[in-house]
Amino acid sequence: MSNIWHFIALGFGTGLSKKGPGTIGTLVAFLYLIPFLKLSNTLQIFLYIFCFIFSYISTNETIKNLKIKDPSCVVIDEIIAYLLILIIVPLNFLTIILSFVIFRLLDIYKPMPINFFEKIPGAAGVIADDVVAAIFTILIIWSINFYVPIY
Repeated sequence: MSNIWHFIALGFGTGLSKKGPGTIGTLVAFLYLIPFLKLSNTLQIFLYIFCFIFSYISTNETIKNLKIKDPSCVVIDEIIAYLLILIIVPLNFLTIILSFVIFRLLDIYKPMPINFFEKIPGAAGVIADDVVAAIFTILIIWSINFYVPIY
């Protein structure tokens, strides 16, 4: 935890949780969301790219130092993926809860084609499966909203 990259990758320590580190880590995305709320869409994109780059660097450094392919304590991948959902899907209580549940289920069970992306080596694979799960979550939320307006 004395290494800043490890601190970021471990979601400020939430990845060290004994139970559900990915789920608890995902909640840290709300802390990341705070600076996004008052920004224009263009600035949100730039800030997200900045966060994404930092998540990649921190993940890469941490898995390299731990010598583990995809350690469960690394939760920045869940954070950055859920943050993508939070900045794309219109936020209200229902969309927040629904997107959280859908994202966590997709991330835990990794149905096809999400499971393909976790096979990519290194930090890219650690992050890719979560980002693809986030994209599928966004598409599911949009589909639900098409039939039953939720936002």
